[in-house]
Amino acid sequence: MKLLIAVVHNHYRQAMEKGLGEKGYRMTELSSTGSFRRRGNTTFLIGVGEEDEDILKEAMKEICLHEEAGKGRPKYVSSRFVVFSMDAGNGQLFANLTQT
Repeated sequence: MKLLIAVVHNHYRQAMEKGLGEKGYRMTELSSTGSFRRRGNTTFLIGVGEEDEDILKEAMKEICLHEEAGKGRPKYVSSRFVVFSMDAGNGQLFANLTQT
C-alpha cells in the first residue's frame, strides 16, 4: 500500500477532485501553503495499491490536460502537480517524486 501526497495547483483542484472521485479513488483534501509550493495549492492524500501508483499519476495528468483543453493553462503555473510516494506500511519516504 502506498500513500501518495499530491500537491495540486488550485487551477486543477476541482477537476482533480471530481475526476479522481469518478474513477473510484478516495482522498483527503487539505488546503496548503508554505515555502515549498507557495500559495494556491491543495494537497490530496490518496491511498493506493503499489500496482495502481502509475495508473493514478497518469489519470491525474489526463485530468489536468482535459481541464486545460477547456480553460487553458495559466501562464503563471510552472507545474500542474507534484506527487510524493510513501510506503504506507512503514512510513519511509521514497525518493519517488513526480512533477508535471
